[in-house]
Amino acid sequence: MALGLRCFRLVHPVFCNSFAALTRPVSEVTLKTVSGRQSDRGQYMASPAVPIRYFATKKAKAKGKGQFQTRVNLNAALVEDIISLEEVDEEMKSVTEALKDNFNKTVNIRTSPGSLDHITVVTADGKLALNQIGQISMKSPQLILVNMASFPECTAAAIKAIRESGMNLNPEVEGTLIRVPIPKVTREHREMLVKLAKQNTNKAKDSLRKVRTNAMNKLKKSKDKVSEDTIRLIEKQISQMADDTAAELDRHLAAKTKELLG
Repeated sequence: MALGLRCFRLVHPVFCNSFAALTRPVSEVTLKTVSGRQSDRGQYMASPAVPIRYFATKKAKAKGKGQFQTRVNLNAALVEDIISLEEVDEEMKSVTEALKDNFNKTVNIRTSPGSLDHITVVTADGKLALNQIGQISMKSPQLILVNMASFPECTAAAIKAIRESGMNLNPEVEGTLIRVPIPKVTREHREMLVKLAKQNTNKAKDSLRKVRTNAMNKLKKSKDKVSEDTIRLIEKQISQMADDTAAELDRHLAAKTKELLG
């Protein structure tokens, strides 16, 4: 029994050191100096180790998805023979400006005569803006008048267009004169305007997608003349421009929503 315990004491440190070395990562392997009997120079020996593979946790993967991606910043002048990025940029900016103009004219708590100007009326001659066929004026803070004397045949179509404008308006007609009472500013009215703002923003994003698609289709026509790497870079630049514009549209919507709801 005593002999067995003495053997275990001798083996135990060696066993523990070997086990620790087997489970230690490669990055933690230590170098030990071994002194030679016939030489004063030290020799270095690495302890045996088994590499350990570390797997990313779900939390780490989720965090990685939101990491910043490398942005492309091409010189428009260098690729103008392939596609005009300046023209694409202007088209995307025009989508943003159109939405801002729409918000100012049609998505306001206080309805003004100017907010009716661009309501589209379907007539026998095609689609026309309301201010092209009717004279719009403000009789009082609570009432807007639309005089259809110049185009009396379009009166019914104008009433229909005003009702379906999404501005919560309920026009009344007296001959060729359309009376448009301005609704009271209630919580329901504010929420309705927010809904209208979201609809207009979605339409703007549809227009933005068309600009992006047209640019990509134009780029495809140059695939036989330009390297694939160049095409991929330009595609990434266009997508990046579209993403930036979409983010700007969302910012305008957020600001308008805050303004409407208070």
